[in-house]
Amino acid sequence: MDLQEASLVGLRVFREVAERGTLTSAAAALGYTQSAVSRQIAALERAAGAQLLERRREGVRLTSAGHVVLRSAAAVLDQIDAATRELAGLPAEGGTVRLGWFASAGAVLLPRAVAALRRSHPAITVTTREGTTPALVRALRAGSLDLALISSAPPFRPPDAESPPLALQVLAERSLLLAVPVSHPLASGDSVDIAQLHGQSWIAAQSTGADQLMGVWPGLDERPRIAHTARDWLAKLQLVAAGCGLTTVSASLAAAAPPGVRVLPVRGGPRERRRVLLARLPGPLPEPAARVAEALRAAVESG
Repeated sequence: MDLQEASLVGLRVFREVAERGTLTSAAAALGYTQSAVSRQIAALERAAGAQLLERRREGVRLTSAGHVVLRSAAAVLDQIDAATRELAGLPAEGGTVRLGWFASAGAVLLPRAVAALRRSHPAITVTTREGTTPALVRALRAGSLDLALISSAPPFRPPDAESPPLALQVLAERSLLLAVPVSHPLASGDSVDIAQLHGQSWIAAQSTGADQLMGVWPGLDERPRIAHTARDWLAKLQLVAAGCGLTTVSASLAAAAPPGVRVLPVRGGPRERRRVLLARLPGPLPEPAARVAEALRAAVESG
């Protein structure tokens, strides 16, 4: 066992697999064949003298040894990347914060926070990427994100079962809302009773890794009629504006509703609450990341 024999290519491949969750996705992201990715992982496991990945039908999961190697790999690769930039005469990335965000946060919350940060701290560079909550959590674990905005629904469990637990801060907890065409009979009131949702047409999409339909009001005692399938939240709202059906929206997205859409609360049934969380690895938060976190909190509070 000698990790000094591990190659930088192997470490990069391993980090990509840890972030993507499958060998196939990592291979596609890197432009490698899956067999080449498998060979790199096998070589790294030989160097480590331990199994680093647990293969499952739905993908891979890091073993205890894998978590140890991943932490070291992330640190080594970040140092190599910093040295490469310095040798190329490029500015250091000490003021760069890598931020991930769930889909509906990109409509209002994220632009508001980034714009405010550019005014208050112009030396800080924020790079962002959209992803599902599971993908963003994997990216945090892999060290390719510094912060992530993630969403959570009751019963508000931790986003993963890995150790150490992620540091989570609740930025907001608000009620789920309903988007209705202004021409729809339900748009005439100030709220909608849950009983009025029976038999409605919905604009929805399958939630990644779950049975729940994103866009259908939770807990309806009927099989929902899906008129249109869309993953993009702004596309869903445009379909609502066109009178094509109803969809749910988070409070953070309500301000982005286009003309032709009313956003209303729903009465009756269990309270449907949603949280916006800021997630990161535990430990001291570097100054640039702390400023980004402050901007995100301020953006939520101003919304």
